[in-house]
Amino acid sequence: MSALVRMRLAGFLRGGRILAPAIAVLIVLGVIYGGGASPAAVAYGYSAAALFPVLAWQSKLLLDTEPDGQRRLARVAVGGRREALAGVSAATLLALLVCALAMVAPWLFRGIETDKAVVSGVLLGLLAHVLAVPPAVALGALASRAITRGVRNGIAVLVTAVILVVVLGLQGSFAPWLVPPVMATARALNDATPPPAATLAVLIGWAVLWAVVAFGTYARLRRLRT
Repeated sequence: MSALVRMRLAGFLRGGRILAPAIAVLIVLGVIYGGGASPAAVAYGYSAAALFPVLAWQSKLLLDTEPDGQRRLARVAVGGRREALAGVSAATLLALLVCALAMVAPWLFRGIETDKAVVSGVLLGLLAHVLAVPPAVALGALASRAITRGVRNGIAVLVTAVILVVVLGLQGSFAPWLVPPVMATARALNDATPPPAATLAVLIGWAVLWAVVAFGTYARLRRLRT
């Protein structure tokens, strides 16, 4: 399975499909940190929220790189479960790499205030980015061609889901639990003081549960659409 992960990453990188999301990442980080220094927790919280749609889009592009015929051959060679897991693993590794860049970038832009809360702010920011990765990868997988059967359908699924994440993630929305806690995490890190442990536990459980349901849906749909 590791060979299949490497092959998909290599195809995504060498085929040039990484260029568009890479440019989007640089634009997002430049806009966020180009306006001056902010507390670490606040800056990283909104960085994770802004990168969420980019990570989902990037995951979709990676999963769509492989031709349908080659993907079916891979399912025959290694089994359906391993083939699907290899794609998700490749997308997750790439998303984590982007998050690592997002953690380093503000220091290059001098976008982080070096106050006494900088260490806790960096740790909270790391948590915010880690919590954004599984839902973003799951959303990209659900919008991939293997599920939607077409580029237009995949784009519609991705755009609709991102809009719902923003709208339902707004404070006071009627059903915020329908979407991952991307906006909720950014709001929690926007205060001057670190959020209480109970709030962090709720956010972690919320993100994990949402990702489990989304990945479970993806696995079921992959079995039905093989």
